[in-house]
Amino acid sequence: MAERGTRVEIDLIELEKLCALHPTDSELASWFNVSTKTIERRKSEPAFAEAMERGRARGKLNLRRIQNKMAENNAAMAIFLGKNLLGQSDQITHNFDIQIAVAGGSPQIEPDAIDIKMLREGR
Repeated sequence: MAERGTRVEIDLIELEKLCALHPTDSELASWFNVSTKTIERRKSEPAFAEAMERGRARGKLNLRRIQNKMAENNAAMAIFLGKNLLGQSDQITHNFDIQIAVAGGSPQIEPDAIDIKMLREGR
C-alpha cells in the first residue's frame, strides 16, 4: 500500500482495460495496491470515472458480441437475447367461445357463473 498522505498514480489505460472485466472496487484496489477507499474517492475525479465507464462499456460490448455468437447455435441464448433486447415474451393467450344451449325453458345456471372445472368434467 502507498504511504498515507501520498498520491499513488493509477494508470488510466490499465484501469480502463481492467474495468472491461467488471471488477469490484476491492479487486481494483488489490491490483493497484491501494485501499478500497482510494478507489471510491478517485471515482469522483472525471478522468478516473470516464476511464472506468469506457472500460465497463467495452466489457459489455464484448459480452454482447459473445452472446450473439452463442445465439447462432444455442436456442436458449437466442430466446434470452430476444426477450432482453427485442422485447419479446412468452405470453400465451387462450380464447374460448362457449355456447350453452338449454332445452325446455330458461337456463338454471347464469352464463357468467359457469365454472371451467364443470366444463372439463362434462357437467
